[in-house]
Amino acid sequence: MPTVHSSPYLHMDNPAILSLIRATPGEKPRKSSSGGLMRVFKIFPMLTSGCKMVTLLGRPKKPLLKDSATTGTIFGYRKGRVCLAIQDDPHCVPMFVIELPMLTGLLQKEMASDIVRIALESETKTHKKKLLEEFVWAVYCNGRKVGYSIRRKQLSEDELHVMQLLRGVSMGAGVLPIPNEKETVTSDGELTYMRARFERVVGSKDSEALYMINPDGTPGPELSIFFVRAH
Repeated sequence: MPTVHSSPYLHMDNPAILSLIRATPGEKPRKSSSGGLMRVFKIFPMLTSGCKMVTLLGRPKKPLLKDSATTGTIFGYRKGRVCLAIQDDPHCVPMFVIELPMLTGLLQKEMASDIVRIALESETKTHKKKLLEEFVWAVYCNGRKVGYSIRRKQLSEDELHVMQLLRGVSMGAGVLPIPNEKETVTSDGELTYMRARFERVVGSKDSEALYMINPDGTPGPELSIFFVRAH
């Protein structure tokens, strides 16, 4: 699998994506002074197996979580592939779940750049489905193509386990207890997660974007997820 570390602007030349990107191509990424969820996610390699508590953030100085905000969860075993789940409500079944073609550890390294852009492009040209109902997606991370993924029709046991554990969590990051039947299986490492609220922006019926809402009030999103359908 090729490395995914690259400039956040490399190959992001799809017109639909460019119309949704809020920073201009000449703008330098801004460093977050106080951290936020992604900075918590970066320290996962230092967490021990005894750290099973959910790491929740304190209440922001001003209300940032709108009722219309979308919940996004990135999770996976430390040595396994990372999954993305999107929910209108953290108490409801996800409307979109996909296993990305990249390892959790590689995504954590990519987050060291402080700006992460994940783009999912559907090459389907029939347009008979709603955008997030498409199944096959080409996946890019910071402009570098990392492979293809297929949207889940049903949650796997591990995915259902994570959604149930995080049912009452709006935002946070940490290590989750693994299912009881897998207690003796340690080859994939710990089950890590990051959950945040996102502002959902619909560009057209063929393009959408999710911008992470920073809980500590720092300017600019640290994580953006784009969905684009080819014309």
